Amino acid sequence: MIITISGMAGAGKGTVGRMLAERLHYNYYSMGDLRRKMALDRGMTIEEFNKLGEKESFTDVDADNYQKELATKEDNFIMEGRLSYHFIHDSLKIFLYVDAGVAAARIYNDKSPNRLNQKNVKNLDEQLKLTVERNASDKLRYKKYYGIKDFTDKKNFDVYIDTTHLTPEQVIDRILKHMHS
Repeated sequence: MIITISGMAGAGKGTVGRMLAERLHYNYYSMGDLRRKMALDRGMTIEEFNKLGEKESFTDVDADNYQKELATKEDNFIMEGRLSYHFIHDSLKIFLYVDAGVAAARIYNDKSPNRLNQKNVKNLDEQLKLTVERNASDKLRYKKYYGIKDFTDKKNFDVYIDTTHLTPEQVIDRILKHMHS
């Protein structure tokens, strides 16, 4: 089984994806991690890379082709990425929603290495503004390159979870409950 996890910035996609993969003994792949590495290799923050992506399609297309190819070669893995549901059709499609203010707080307080090449902000208000801008940039690119008007549309997913007031363990329990129903 392939599980794709999509969602808003700060919804817990990476945390939930890694923990679920460990629990299921699946491989875990992250488009966010891949794109951050692509940005870092160019000496850019992820925000700068996203802005570049508004003009240059390779920033998205290279990562998206990678996940499409992986799905033809491997099974029993978790792919975490905003559009993974779109590129890996035969998957359990999960969307993680979160309130924008909670998302900004999670991102602001996350000091993990995964966020190292992210723009530094001075306070939570700046992080909220940056998170809103990031989501807008993502939506612009997805519409421009793939014709996807709203990647958050519930009809695209098998499971839609609001993580605003949930722990990662609670989110995983809901996913597993759906898998076993």
